[in-house]
Amino acid sequence: MTAFRFELVSPEKLLFSGDVDSVVVPSTEGEFMVMANHAPVMASLRPGVVTVGEAAGKSSRLYVRGGFAEVSSKGLTILAEQAIPLEELDSAKLDQQVKDAEEDVNDARDDAKRAASEKLAQLRELRAALKL
Repeated sequence: MTAFRFELVSPEKLLFSGDVDSVVVPSTEGEFMVMANHAPVMASLRPGVVTVGEAAGKSSRLYVRGGFAEVSSKGLTILAEQAIPLEELDSAKLDQQVKDAEEDVNDARDDAKRAASEKLAQLRELRAALKL
């Protein structure tokens, strides 16, 4: 299989940079797989898991929330609003954060309720990605 260049960047850091065999991208139009010599495309990301197929059958998975993916002749670049390697997530800790956020939503009023609801939705997305 022919390799191509892939980079995943979040505002905090460069999470992945290297040659890969394939990448599955969760776009707002649906998931798509990028391989070497893919046609150029720009796509908005939806919350989901980016699956990176590396050499020798090794793969890694990263949760992304929002951002853009660009496929060009140089490879694939993902600019994510938030990105976290799935192996860095702790299921028990995440479940507790969801529970705490649910309580915050129930206790909040007006503008604070909207912010608490958004945080709860993000935590639920992360939990769902972890169970994939």
